[in-house]
Amino acid sequence: MHIQIFMHVPFEGPGCIIDWINSNTHEVTYTHWYNHPHPPAVTDFDFLIVMGGPMSIHDESEYPWLAVEKAIIRQAIQDNKPVLGICLGAQLIAHVLGAKVYANEQREIGWYPVQFSPSSPVRVLPQEAMVFHWHGDTFDLPAGAGGFAASAATPNQAFVYKEKVIALQFHFEVTQESLESMLQHGVEELVAAPYVQEQSLILDLAEFIPENNELMYGVLDYLAGVKY
Repeated sequence: MHIQIFMHVPFEGPGCIIDWINSNTHEVTYTHWYNHPHPPAVTDFDFLIVMGGPMSIHDESEYPWLAVEKAIIRQAIQDNKPVLGICLGAQLIAHVLGAKVYANEQREIGWYPVQFSPSSPVRVLPQEAMVFHWHGDTFDLPAGAGGFAASAATPNQAFVYKEKVIALQFHFEVTQESLESMLQHGVEELVAAPYVQEQSLILDLAEFIPENNELMYGVLDYLAGVKY
């Protein structure tokens, strides 16, 4: 497959997703929206992955390319292509599907448990996993979407739409390198709050990265149509 990855900042890349792409010998191209690129046509790719970023989906006046990106995501979904959104990417999917995206009551930054519903379309997901979060916004579930994950701070952590679209608020894809990069660029956000961990604890809990990456591979296999 030809996989297109949308990036919004240089320090929130695909992480372990690139390992899955390489091991399955898929082709990959990137759109670095922060560099004002020429946007791809939806016909140029088979599978769209939308990464995270510190901006809001409402910041079109500051980031005018968001309007273009939203149109491409909307068209990819309408064309029945597999689409995966992570963090900001999940919020963009929710938005183009007509759901409300807004500030969460609590910022969630660090390693916190997520509970997965038995109705999850990704069969390899456990009942609960410790996963990495970095988000201040949340979303309502779009009409026709099925939610399948929740945490204490965020009731809507993930949803599936028409079997081909998955939105994840959290970061299964995180690697040691990408974790350290996110901390370097976002350390000022680590202010004392009920669901914000200190940098030292976040780094200590990096032991959960391999488990998170395996779960990321399971999500990607599902969207790619791999049968277990």
